[in-house]
Amino acid sequence: MEEEWKLRTELLIGKDNMQKLATSKVIVYGIGGVGSFVVEGLVRAGIENIILVDNDMIVPSNLNRQIHATILNIGKLKVDCMKERILSINPKVKVETYIPQDIENGEETLIDHTLDYVIDAVDTITTKLKVIQRAKEEEVPIISCMGTGNKLDPTKFEIADIYKTSVCPLAKVMRKELRKRGIQNLKVLYSKEEPIKHDMESRTPASISFVPSVAGMIIAGEVIKDIIKK
Repeated sequence: MEEEWKLRTELLIGKDNMQKLATSKVIVYGIGGVGSFVVEGLVRAGIENIILVDNDMIVPSNLNRQIHATILNIGKLKVDCMKERILSINPKVKVETYIPQDIENGEETLIDHTLDYVIDAVDTITTKLKVIQRAKEEEVPIISCMGTGNKLDPTKFEIADIYKTSVCPLAKVMRKELRKRGIQNLKVLYSKEEPIKHDMESRTPASISFVPSVAGMIIAGEVIKDIIKK
């Protein structure tokens, strides 16, 4: 009964690969609309060592797209709610949570050679760059999520190198900044869908349930496949 839930995955990828996933260690930056679904996909696939990094609390506006966001969780830290959810799926998972204060200005990123994968699902460009640069320095595989806001078509997502992306405004800025830092390649998830303009006065990106969730699952799948290939 304890390991029965893994059987269908094992039929697909084999026992040796299940063991490889169980012993791999992954860090996820940003446990929001994309990141929460990344974690969900990783844990249900068999990852048993994971670090969650986020300093935000769940607020009502998260309810439309974040898997750990419920009425009961409003006001709680995202990393705590995600940890609780992980352990309700697989109590054997070793979950570390980290609440950063200022990674952008030099705070330790937690990235070192003991990690098997780094996932960047944060919103701010400065933090993204810091995490990416550190992962490259440590030679740890990384995948970075580009913009999912103001999008309505999840079938437009693609995995590509950052320098082969188009359309996505965030990817355009990131290409420029990565060139400045001498970073020559980066695996990303991005969308070729033109951003949808909305009439709200605020600059808050619009979102819907099925776009960031699909992005998160695609990233989780890419990470799982890369770990298996390794």
